[in-house]
Amino acid sequence: MLIRDWFIKDLGWKFFSLALAVAIWLTVNYKNQDESAAAPRREIVYGDLPVMTIKLPPGRNAQISPADVTVTVSGPSEWMATLQANEILTFVNLSGVESGSDLRRAVTVAVPPGLTYSVVPPNVSVTVSPPQEEKKEKQP
Repeated sequence: MLIRDWFIKDLGWKFFSLALAVAIWLTVNYKNQDESAAAPRREIVYGDLPVMTIKLPPGRNAQISPADVTVTVSGPSEWMATLQANEILTFVNLSGVESGSDLRRAVTVAVPPGLTYSVVPPNVSVTVSPPQEEKKEKQP
């Protein structure tokens, strides 16, 4: 038997098998998309979450205004039923900031994977104080 016969023999059955395989794949793929789109989603609003600072230079203090933000989290109902406010972190990155007042910084939110969020306000004002010099004690 020649290699050419492997491709040409029963060509009609081969095309039928290919068409059937594609039809099955499309049916399964379409069904999975419908199930994921139809999964019930739930949205919860978490208010007054404190905004923390990260990468603040040593010896500096930061004041954030407003100090609290509101985060709206949405996701599958079964995940949202167990989500706690302490699993949502809000912070501003102050790397590279030595000091300054009324610096606008974006609020970064960390939520468990698979969830989406929005934060209000998206930016906060940060005031970073210059380092305080240690007071030298006077020696008698």
